[in-house]
Amino acid sequence: MIRRVTSPALCPPPTYSHATVVEAGTKLAFLAGSVPLDATGRLIGDGDPIRQAEQVIANLTEQLRAVGSDLTHVVTTDVYVVSSEPAVLAAVWGVVVRSGLSTGPHSSTLLGVACLGYQGQLVEITATAVVPETDAKAEGETEAPAQEQGEDQVE
Repeated sequence: MIRRVTSPALCPPPTYSHATVVEAGTKLAFLAGSVPLDATGRLIGDGDPIRQAEQVIANLTEQLRAVGSDLTHVVTTDVYVVSSEPAVLAAVWGVVVRSGLSTGPHSSTLLGVACLGYQGQLVEITATAVVPETDAKAEGETEAPAQEQGEDQVE
């Protein structure tokens, strides 16, 4: 179960919630930062934060699909934009809103930063999502995830 909370004691957020509560026992996916590279590693939208944000959302959608989730199950994001201009951050946030990612609304932080990891990269989004149980999984069947790299044991 996902419960999104907006506190009446705080300023109402425009398209996100103040907090998201996920019931214990829920399967979560913690996604690495989605970046504006295509499948060959080529930067998409050089110099264009809007185009890069669109590619990031497309890549995030694929990351979610690979773990059995989707944009509607994202509970929290951090959106990084290389800019100190509020208008640029707002334009990138507009891409997020139009994507349906903030439909929840999910909990999010929008940040202007000095630089990101790839040459020319202007946008990156990290996310945590609920992985919903499918009917097959509820009945005990499992399907192989997309290219797992093994399990880490945490003690």
